[in-house]
Amino acid sequence: MTFKEFGLDESLLEGIAASGYENATPVQEQVIPLILNGQDIIASAQTGTGKTAAFLLPIINKLIQSRADNTVSALVIVPTRELAVQIAQNMEGLSYFTNISSIAVYGGGDGSNFSTEKQALSRGADVVICTPGRMIAHLNMGYVKLQGLQYLILDEADRMLDMGFYDDIMKIISFMPLKRQNLLFSATMPPKIRDLARKILHEPAEINIALSKPPARIEQNAFVVYDTQKIPLVKWLLKSRDLKSTLIFCSKKHNVKQLTMELKRAKFNANEIHSDLDQAAREQVLLEFKSRRLPILVATDILSRGIDIDNIEMVINYDVPNDGEDYIHRIGRTARAETDGIAFTFISEKEQNKFRIIEELLGKPVHKAPVPEQFGPAPEYHPGSRGGKSHRGRGPGGPGRGGPGGHSGGGHGNHGGRNSGGQKTHSSPKGNPGNS
Repeated sequence: MTFKEFGLDESLLEGIAASGYENATPVQEQVIPLILNGQDIIASAQTGTGKTAAFLLPIINKLIQSRADNTVSALVIVPTRELAVQIAQNMEGLSYFTNISSIAVYGGGDGSNFSTEKQALSRGADVVICTPGRMIAHLNMGYVKLQGLQYLILDEADRMLDMGFYDDIMKIISFMPLKRQNLLFSATMPPKIRDLARKILHEPAEINIALSKPPARIEQNAFVVYDTQKIPLVKWLLKSRDLKSTLIFCSKKHNVKQLTMELKRAKFNANEIHSDLDQAAREQVLLEFKSRRLPILVATDILSRGIDIDNIEMVINYDVPNDGEDYIHRIGRTARAETDGIAFTFISEKEQNKFRIIEELLGKPVHKAPVPEQFGPAPEYHPGSRGGKSHRGRGPGGPGRGGPGGHSGGGHGNHGGRNSGGQKTHSSPKGNPGNS
């Protein structure tokens, strides 16, 4: 199902298209129409299923149609600063072409951050993404304008209750009008979540979404590497395998451009695709890749969804994807139309925790292939620690034998809408979706 089929506002569709998204995920297909119709929701959905856009898109769309000044219209409550920043970046990318404002409100910053938050909360912002403790601090000072609140979203509700935020959540809700739309998202549904839902939701629709799994025909491998080893390892992989179609994903346009330049310098027939190219240039590159005149394409996530190419033999994740859903969409470009495929993911030291979360969502670890000796020592895979001891990889067992060897700050401020002084702000979409 494409996003156009939801009947969303053109300015919002423009932000979705600029982010490189075309087709909705299962949770988005189920949840978006219900939210657009004003239904309360209780949804069992893990991070990585596309749930952030599932609630942001319909809320942005509804605010475009009927936004109010001098109040907070939508409040998203999350358990951690990191999640607040991530959702704020998603919001920035999706709402970039609209007049909808947003701000992330969380602890850990300096006094200037608190002052920026105070100004936005007292004048009103369309969408506020907050952690419970920080919002309580502002509410206690008496200037937060929630009297016109229309939408309450609790994300990762089970985690918030596990962290002891129940009383804070209920206190925040006590400042809100009784008439509002409520959306609750939780990875699990223990009794305490059911109790919370009964207290704050009104005749909710219940949605249960599991993370999709990669096709069984895809052989998944990963290399644990230093950043400096990534480009040499890409070249080695391409030389080791006589393939007619390889798709390489990078999370940043800068990496796409740098890697493509290095591959061309090494005489590989490679090209790049990203949002800096105009539509005609993108279509030409894609046509050459589909017809196999171009054997190597380096891309941002603009190609991970909604692109129908059946003959890709190998996918390389030059950077670890942002979440499990992105990982599945990326590697799912191979092993299509009843063919086999292989996928490699390069995991740098700072990306190890991100990949561990993806493995947890997949329900099993991804095979770690040894880094060939000529590239020197490589880090060990120790997510949760700071790096790890280096080890020297063993040489390849030969090409084709089971692998070659056998998103910050930026959460504060108003994005894509009015700033705290009421002016429209602009910055390039970033985060996920956004950095395509």
